[in-house]
Amino acid sequence: MTDSLTHSEATRPDSPGRPPYDDRLTNEDLAPLREQRWGSYNFFAFWMSDVHSVGGYVTAGSLFALGLAAWQVLVALLIGISIVYLLCNLVARPSQATGTPYPVISRVAFGVLGANVPAIIRGLIAVAWYGIQTYLASASLVVVALKLWPGLAPYADVEAYGFTGLSLLGWAAFLAMWVMQAAVFWNGMEAIRKFIDFCGPAVYVVMFLLAGYLVAQAGWGAIDLNLVDVTITGWASVPVMLTAIALVVSYFSGPMLNYGDFARYGRTFAAVKRGNFLGLPVNFLAFALLTVITTAATLPVFGELITDPVETVARLDNTYAVVLGALTFMIATIGINIVANFVSPAFDFSNVAPQRISWRAGGMIAAVGSVLITPWNLYSSPEVIHYTLDTLGAFIGPLYGVLIADYYLVKKRQVVVDDLYTMRPDGAYHYRKGYNPAAIVATVVGATIAMLVVFLGSADAAAFSWFIGAGLAFALHMAISRRQAAGRS
Repeated sequence: MTDSLTHSEATRPDSPGRPPYDDRLTNEDLAPLREQRWGSYNFFAFWMSDVHSVGGYVTAGSLFALGLAAWQVLVALLIGISIVYLLCNLVARPSQATGTPYPVISRVAFGVLGANVPAIIRGLIAVAWYGIQTYLASASLVVVALKLWPGLAPYADVEAYGFTGLSLLGWAAFLAMWVMQAAVFWNGMEAIRKFIDFCGPAVYVVMFLLAGYLVAQAGWGAIDLNLVDVTITGWASVPVMLTAIALVVSYFSGPMLNYGDFARYGRTFAAVKRGNFLGLPVNFLAFALLTVITTAATLPVFGELITDPVETVARLDNTYAVVLGALTFMIATIGINIVANFVSPAFDFSNVAPQRISWRAGGMIAAVGSVLITPWNLYSSPEVIHYTLDTLGAFIGPLYGVLIADYYLVKKRQVVVDDLYTMRPDGAYHYRKGYNPAAIVATVVGATIAMLVVFLGSADAAAFSWFIGAGLAFALHMAISRRQAAGRS
């Protein structure tokens, strides 16, 4: 079945050719795009910026410490990222077809007012990730500062000069990164597009140079791609590999859910898919290989295994190399932060009150919130990283499950675009006073059960929180929607 989009022929004086949309549901940023200009490279660059970050490096490195052989981890990574690729294509299609961002296309499933539920949940999750990535980027800035001005070292000691778990120098770097990111965001989506077009390739250059230098220093024969002793073999490795696959999906679950915020700019859906293929399976596998080679080389070169690329760069004996490497990782992390965690809440919070909260105001709300959650405490160790991913996945999964079930199976890819912006009781997405009970119930039940698994289940079970939440919400939304349809017939 092809996408079926219906538009009204009505117009409004202030926007020729556009229907009389309700002010409570629209502003310039939320309305359907008139021009969709992004090509395959723009989406490829989007994913490069999303993958090539300190957070991506640390997360990929942590999977190689599960006790599996390196080839098993690479297989798990490839399967996981292929799943992400397929799921991204599914969520991209409705937004590309309609030219609308994630919170608006969510109105199809949740209702014109009910869509605020997924918008707020996704927005709050983006706040957490925004803070985490800002903190990771600020760590690069601290490295640069200490390399150039060693006298600042006492102020990097959290015990001597610390507040809420972060040193004085750390706070200064964090706030500096906060301002720099806000400045890029404030210049709009076109500036963001140009920025991410540069970030991803820039990190590849530095990573290849870093890997080449470390391999040359160590000698290829001294490098073991198994970062820890292989302790899990045979059939016992299967559940661990499945856990690694689940963690990959959880890591990308945020940008995957609101990928429509970017897919809406695609010239064609084919361009979106090509960019996704290059940016996800192809790019991620190359990035993972570079990550493990670089990490493995740190053991013979520095005498210990270093999984943080910023710390690896800091160990180099050339000041210019340290500064260049740290700044590059810092810029790359800014890239992922803006595309994944600034743009999303900008649309999400704007969706709640379009006439009061602009796209820029929504992004700034997220920026302020990111400071208040003290994000450095959410990404402090592999165990905390995995727990954070599990918790976020438990909330994101149900939202994804409902959106996909509704668009592809309940609505069968038919969207009345103009009804996404009307409060009329006869609108296709008015449901019950603007809310669709089926979608909300499915989301609440899916998220609740997924969180119970995280809190009460084993660590292995918690890794599947996204899948549990998405699957339950998908099935429940389908069941309730079909029952409602049968009752009306």
